[in-house]
Amino acid sequence: MGIAVSNWNLARAVSLTGQLGVVSGTALDTVFVRRLQDGDLCGSIRRALAHLPLPGVADEMIRRYWRPEGRAAGEPYRLLPMYRQTVSAMRERVTIAANFVEVWLAKEGHAGRVGLNLLTKVQLPTLASLYGAMLAKVDVVLMGAGIPREIPGVLDAFAERAPAAIRLDVIGDAGHEPEYLRFDPADHQALGAAPLERPQFFAIVAAHSLAANLARKASGRVDGFVVEGATAGGHNAPPRGAGTLNDRGEPVYGARDEVDLQAMRDLGIPFWLAGGVGSPEGLRTARALGATGIQVGTAFAYAEESGIAPELKASVLRAVVDGTVDVFTDPRASPTGFPFKVVRAAGVPEQGDERKRICDLGYLRSAYRRSDGRIGYRCASEPVEQYVAAGGAVEDTVGRRCLCNGLTAVIGQAQERAGAPVEAPLLTSGDGVRDLTPFAERAGGYTAADVVRYLLG
Repeated sequence: MGIAVSNWNLARAVSLTGQLGVVSGTALDTVFVRRLQDGDLCGSIRRALAHLPLPGVADEMIRRYWRPEGRAAGEPYRLLPMYRQTVSAMRERVTIAANFVEVWLAKEGHAGRVGLNLLTKVQLPTLASLYGAMLAKVDVVLMGAGIPREIPGVLDAFAERAPAAIRLDVIGDAGHEPEYLRFDPADHQALGAAPLERPQFFAIVAAHSLAANLARKASGRVDGFVVEGATAGGHNAPPRGAGTLNDRGEPVYGARDEVDLQAMRDLGIPFWLAGGVGSPEGLRTARALGATGIQVGTAFAYAEESGIAPELKASVLRAVVDGTVDVFTDPRASPTGFPFKVVRAAGVPEQGDERKRICDLGYLRSAYRRSDGRIGYRCASEPVEQYVAAGGAVEDTVGRRCLCNGLTAVIGQAQERAGAPVEAPLLTSGDGVRDLTPFAERAGGYTAADVVRYLLG
């Protein structure tokens, strides 16, 4: 869910109920260093770092990023170098540490299962993220927003502490040798030589054909699928067809976008349904259709334990009660080109066209082949002239939002810059946010355990 909405606290709470709690791994390295810069007031980050099995790395993270008194008023967060095909060992270690800490805290003090969700589209930090999570004994890795065919083999390699590589997607790379992202655990001298436990791998899909392809051609074992519909939050798969928009300007989904659940059952691999199924009726229906269960995000996103800033949660829940909350499936907001769900409600500021474009986090940058043969990076949400100079088409920049900065603002980590407004949030949820009335009407809010009781009731 977004960036650190499904944080370690929420994942732990869900896991304690006997269900699979999942932490979002997107931009987790930035979240990690910002927590330290904000003082790590509860001490959780430093407590988890003490268990990181990379000699000296915890001390280095604390020395570089921890601010015991937090940031001064108006002080910008210190930025990490943006990811590239090759980065320094220290840059990788920040990512390893961030994912280790998040999973370790989610698993602390109980035997429940915890998963890590990553976006296939965000390629550059993937290998270091997976390794850090495996050092913390993550139980499941879930990946969508692309075709994660190579990831099962990566998990197999890391379980043996062996190096792994995935192919880097490069725009305009026809006629060139493939480029790869590589990671070798030996470069980081982790304590111990025993094999790591290989987590299960669940691919998030929006088509039975993709599930069948992964079942046959993935580089290793696929243990399950999450079949996600177009009502789910965050990024949605583009509709199949001519790209028709409704009168609100949203993509129109039709019969071609429906997943053949008989074909899913025929694969003989467990699957879960997601998107519009977050209710007891949705769970019963999913099981009747052959699913093992359901994946639920939106109901948990506004629970007490989630990472959404409290004032934003309160505003959305008030709008739910008032019947004024809206979810807009924006076909242009994301620089990935995938439709992206945006929540609109009174009291929830929204990143708009007046924002001065800047790309300083860079998780959604795409690699492209420059005229001189080298690899460059660009994002359709960066300054227009910069994007065009990098070979991008100006029409691709129209309507784009900065998801990286908008989503970190949602969790209270909005960047501040001299002479510029504080970054505004870009809040995402599934269409099911409109159905949260039973929770929104509760005085004092609700917890993750309340959601689980409701779903199983």
